[in-house]
Amino acid sequence: MPKKKKIGSYPNAMIVMSLTAALFLIGFCGLLVIQSKKLVSIIRQNIEVRIFLDKELTKAGEDSILNVVKVKPFVLNAPDVKPIVYVSKEEAAKEFIEGTKEDFATFLGENPLRNSLRVKIHEDYFEEAKLSQIKKDLEKIGGVYEVVYQEDLADNINRNVTKIYVVLASFALIMLIIIVLLVNNTIKLAIYSQRFLIRSMQLVGATNGFIQRPYVVRGAVQGLVGGVLAGLMLIGLQQVAVRNVEGLAMLQEYDKIVILVAVVLSLGVLIGVSSTYQSLARYLRMALDDLY
Repeated sequence: MPKKKKIGSYPNAMIVMSLTAALFLIGFCGLLVIQSKKLVSIIRQNIEVRIFLDKELTKAGEDSILNVVKVKPFVLNAPDVKPIVYVSKEEAAKEFIEGTKEDFATFLGENPLRNSLRVKIHEDYFEEAKLSQIKKDLEKIGGVYEVVYQEDLADNINRNVTKIYVVLASFALIMLIIIVLLVNNTIKLAIYSQRFLIRSMQLVGATNGFIQRPYVVRGAVQGLVGGVLAGLMLIGLQQVAVRNVEGLAMLQEYDKIVILVAVVLSLGVLIGVSSTYQSLARYLRMALDDLY
């Protein structure tokens, strides 16, 4: 005697594989966004505004300027980061000679450089207009000779980062559309083979909710399994990358990665349930003649 087909026994493996592949790609885009945001944050924290001091300033005068600058709201306040570094003209000369391999003191006869303060800026102020205002603000302080920063760097970085986010978001959106269409078509084909069973259940008095329940539960399980597999693949890829790419460990934000995996799981369940519900609704409303 042939085995009776169970309700909802459509090609689970194909649906789960489709969900897993697409959710992994969407999650991978999210992982790239998290890493790139952390990288940009690190770059911004290492951008410095240099304050060159008047040569005739005394030690007390330099300390006074330091005290004024360190309470400014734009100065970076982060753990394990020294926001202001005092650089003497001797240290600056040593850095210059090491970088250029040229000793200017041999033909100038003196050190023309100035004592300076190197100030790290909070990333909320990482815009050209705000940096320009910071420069004007600092140059008003008595004893400050000149304030220098890399002009246009902030706007260039911000523009490039925006382009990267747009590309990744567009790719993730395209993948989301593809996965919904693919899963919808797969589920429709699977439920098509059971359209007469669904109609038979309607004829014996089963409500739409009763008929939909096992299919929707199956869709949720498939979405959850696809999300779990995609999440495990993402974590595995991230761990392999951290172990094999030098310096990548500093870009990891594990709390955000946990949130990303949770979003992937939720998205998988949502797609599984909504696609199943939508496909079932069509056959529940269909006239008997249209089933043939």
